[in-house]
Amino acid sequence: MEKRFLSPAETAALISENGRRVLTQSVSRTLVLSLLAGVYIGFGAQLATVVTQDASAYLGQGLSRFLGGSVFSLGLMLVVICGAELFTGNSLLTKTALERKISWSAIGRNWVLVILGNLLGSLFFAALMFYSGLWKSGQIEQHALAIASAKVQIPFIEALIRGILCNWLVCLAVFMACAARDITGKILACYVPIMAFVASGFEHSVANMYFIPTGLFLNARSESPLAALNWGGFLHNLVPVTLGNVLGGVLFVGCAYWFVHLRSPQSDK
Repeated sequence: MEKRFLSPAETAALISENGRRVLTQSVSRTLVLSLLAGVYIGFGAQLATVVTQDASAYLGQGLSRFLGGSVFSLGLMLVVICGAELFTGNSLLTKTALERKISWSAIGRNWVLVILGNLLGSLFFAALMFYSGLWKSGQIEQHALAIASAKVQIPFIEALIRGILCNWLVCLAVFMACAARDITGKILACYVPIMAFVASGFEHSVANMYFIPTGLFLNARSESPLAALNWGGFLHNLVPVTLGNVLGGVLFVGCAYWFVHLRSPQSDK
């Protein structure tokens, strides 16, 4: 009988082996998969914006966050099940480098290409949503502006720590999804940690590549534009959140599970 899920040790070994495959694929394949990941996360972010536009007035802030996190998890489900290259999830490639199956420079090149692809995909999707005119209904425009404005005003250290906590959960979601052997298991593995990070208010770099540019597009047409909402503010958020995402995924998932399951036993002597 086929196992319903892999053990943590088996999952760590599988991720390490998959890392070698990812880093040997062509640049064009990596770029296309990265663009798709940016769009997929955008789908989840856009859906969360629509669903929570007025939810707090009826459900309260806590349940509104829970609802937003629940629908946002669609993004990682699409990435994991349909296949795409997500910068934050690729923090797990460190296992492959720690086993000396690939070089650290190869990981660096992959990360640069993937984050650029994620950014282009997110901007493309944000532009599509802007020109769709769907933000004109209900309170979507005001809510999107409020989300973006709040994000660009987060202090550096707070954004860094929220980024660490976010990708700790995202990489655990990817880890669990790799352990699952069926679609239902992968969906549940993506849902719970992603719902938790959104409801908690943690910061995800690729999600913010959709949230903040969407606010910037809307702010540019506003009769009373928000002064804090500009491209400099976007970078003010993106830099610490990205650094935090890398630290959270690399140290607390990639390195931790390599140390526990993949490190040579001789290292303990």
